[in-house]
Amino acid sequence: MSLSLQTKGRHGYSVEFSPFFPTKLACVTSQYYGIAGSGTLYIVEAGLGGLAPQTIFDWNDGLYDVTWAENNENVLITGAGDGHVVMWDINQKRGPIKAYKEHAKEVNSVHWSQTRQEHFFLSGSWDKSVKLWDISRDQSLNTFTGHEAIVYCVRWSPHIPGSFASASGDHSVRLWDLRQPEAPQSVIPAHNSEILTCDWSKYDQNLLFSGGVDGAIRGWDIRNLQSPVCDMRGHSLAVRRIKTSAFHRNIVASVSYDFTTKLWDFTINMAVETLEHHTEFVYGLDFNLFQPGQMADCSWDELLRVYTPKTLSNPSMALQH
Repeated sequence: MSLSLQTKGRHGYSVEFSPFFPTKLACVTSQYYGIAGSGTLYIVEAGLGGLAPQTIFDWNDGLYDVTWAENNENVLITGAGDGHVVMWDINQKRGPIKAYKEHAKEVNSVHWSQTRQEHFFLSGSWDKSVKLWDISRDQSLNTFTGHEAIVYCVRWSPHIPGSFASASGDHSVRLWDLRQPEAPQSVIPAHNSEILTCDWSKYDQNLLFSGGVDGAIRGWDIRNLQSPVCDMRGHSLAVRRIKTSAFHRNIVASVSYDFTTKLWDFTINMAVETLEHHTEFVYGLDFNLFQPGQMADCSWDELLRVYTPKTLSNPSMALQH
């Protein structure tokens, strides 16, 4: 079953399922392809009748990324084009409950800690920095610098407390430890192009994936960075976002500027399914943590989609843990 919602006049940038409710998801969008205009956050319920917006919030600049709190089922963070990191409560209809303004440029990426430090979240910006935030504080706790270009993506390790990765236009992915914020633990020259996305394996704490403007997706063993453990080719344009499955050890999903969503089996280094249900750049992507195989993506074509790919509806795939 495939469900869709039109975000009329709003171009999709990011989507994330709630970590608390199986049928709830959030989608952030921007007017005029994010170049100008305002942004809208949709809180959406997925049911038998389709996708229904429960709450809609507007911001005066484009919204580029969204992450749900891990310690409060009603709270979300978004990254905005005006440099704000914005906190929302889905029960507070009047607007944001907090807006942090420390980044000098657009905030591309936000991510909430998934380990025991559940009050922490990260933001990555066009100003080349990553900032660490505590939900209970009004200022950031720390700023991580060193990237030489835009930080496109920040992702906490789901296994190692205090560890995160950042992907940048400077062709590198950097690994950081909160206990030693002065410099990255490792610098991976992962692609010969801007790197737009990265994500950690949910099964192996040493496995990290990266995706770049070169159209490639690569896997890295962080204990040995001499060469990638996989190098997957198939997208004809930039890989905008990748996500690893929580139910299938070997599956990585990706969305691209080539209008497609792909599922890959990194153990055989190839795509196992391609979905062509968008007509513009696909930006947002996520897996449902409660319903095995269910995914969501959103695109500049003003469509949010929730679906289960054929590959992941096959019971034999679910056995590959």
